[in-house]
Amino acid sequence: MDRDTLSDIAESAPLTDEGAECRAAAAAATDKNVISAPAQLVSQGKHRFYALVLPSSLLADTCVVEPRVENPLEGFQRLLDEKRAKSIARYIDAGFGTVPGAVVLSAQSRAYMHYDRATGALTFRQDPRAFLIIDGQHRVFGFKLAKHAVDVPVVIYNRLKRSEECRLFMDINTKQRPVPNELLLDIRRLSEVETQADALLHDVFDLFHTRDDSALKGLLSPAERRKGTISRVTFNAALRSIKGAFIDARAEEVYGVLNGYYRACRHGLGLHNADEQIAHPALFKALTLLFTNVAERVADRHAGKYTVANFEDVLIPFFKRLKKSDLPRAGMTHVALHEHYGKALSAGFLIKQWLFA
Repeated sequence: MDRDTLSDIAESAPLTDEGAECRAAAAAATDKNVISAPAQLVSQGKHRFYALVLPSSLLADTCVVEPRVENPLEGFQRLLDEKRAKSIARYIDAGFGTVPGAVVLSAQSRAYMHYDRATGALTFRQDPRAFLIIDGQHRVFGFKLAKHAVDVPVVIYNRLKRSEECRLFMDINTKQRPVPNELLLDIRRLSEVETQADALLHDVFDLFHTRDDSALKGLLSPAERRKGTISRVTFNAALRSIKGAFIDARAEEVYGVLNGYYRACRHGLGLHNADEQIAHPALFKALTLLFTNVAERVADRHAGKYTVANFEDVLIPFFKRLKKSDLPRAGMTHVALHEHYGKALSAGFLIKQWLFA
């Protein structure tokens, strides 16, 4: 978390009086389980917090959350997603070992936390409920599950009221913006952690985005979601639904076949003055799901020659039977659209086969 964000969310209690600090120090001094760590006191107006580094094993032993379901009166945290925590543990144990985001904590009274301004040492009692996690519960529990310990940047607020802890939690989770999934897909490639399947989808998308003969030219958005375009996330989700059709195929081969198909789809949509609606996420996914049914018919009729004309031979009669109301409407899912289109496609061919039998 950067300093600007911390400036926005700093809502700790005002500076405590010297008497309270002394009482906390005296209580900690009589306890054998006292931890001392160098820390920096950060003051913002009349509020403050402490910035320091602690071992992940210590965080696992001293931090708790107050999930709403277990404490409906005062709890405010989300339920722990064990799958997410385990993935963090695997990441740590795999040797990557870098989780730079600061864990944000609120010291509880049983921590007996004390800061020595002269030495810059922050002392607290190693107690299982010493700190309430404001932000980072999955990281902390991931650390607890991991076999290896790492150093973790930590921000600690002291003497917060429960209302202030709730507000801090709310600010962190509403003012921070996650990295878009579209950007993460590009980052996965740059970091060389793509799977073979992900790499194929990435290459096929890039071909559709850059080729002049692309049926989707000008309708793709590689790094962000934009209305009227197909994002990389939507594109990948659509193609994963038909991945069985492209086993062992190269990106150029997938592009060649799908480009002819999407071009025929746009021609069919053009009959309803709606060719650019192919960029509608639900419609794009539905038409992509329909690909295998159409490709099988093209293979039977035209000996596997997947040209635009051969796809149109199958698709144009289908699109002529559609009404404008069969195009996506608000709230309609791609699954519902595909089911409707599949029935329309099959019904048309059954009638044709019966007439010419």
